[in-house]
Amino acid sequence: MSAFARMREDLAAAKLRDPAARSGLEIAVLYSGLHAIWSYRVAHVLWERGLRFPARALSQLTRWLTGVEIHPGAQVGRRFFIDHGMGVVIGETAEIGDDVMLYHGVTLGGRTREGGKRHPTLGDGVAVGSGAKILGPITIGAGSVIGANAVVTRDAPEDSVLVGVPAKARPRSTGEETRGILTAPEYFI
Repeated sequence: MSAFARMREDLAAAKLRDPAARSGLEIAVLYSGLHAIWSYRVAHVLWERGLRFPARALSQLTRWLTGVEIHPGAQVGRRFFIDHGMGVVIGETAEIGDDVMLYHGVTLGGRTREGGKRHPTLGDGVAVGSGAKILGPITIGAGSVIGANAVVTRDAPEDSVLVGVPAKARPRSTGEETRGILTAPEYFI
């Protein structure tokens, strides 16, 4: 897939997930989360080619400009969207599937200083509410939703709803929409 095709796909994903989005032009020019993703993709290519310092320099410049820090070593899938962006941190060994959405203040962080896999893996279609912290080399199954300010330190199966500190998983109810889960008052800490 060409870079421009991927950018068009990102714009469509943002418009689909953000009811406030009015046009592709508005999204392309004004959405800092999208700018961070696009910059990450360039930094990731540099990282993969062994140009580690320029990759990290670009990621830090992007962090300074957007408030979103995505380590260039992270693995990010297609149609990834960060809504509002500010304060998002994604660690080096994080893996993010396709069609994932994060809100502001989310951390995909580590719990150890040891080498190897230190950060979480998010399956396809995962949505993460504002301020949630997902810590350690855990796996969140596809289609799961993590509530605002949840602290997740354990694996979760597909189609789970995770809320609380520490987060507890429960299965999603049939027909339960992601947007409804993320905006329901009982899922806020």
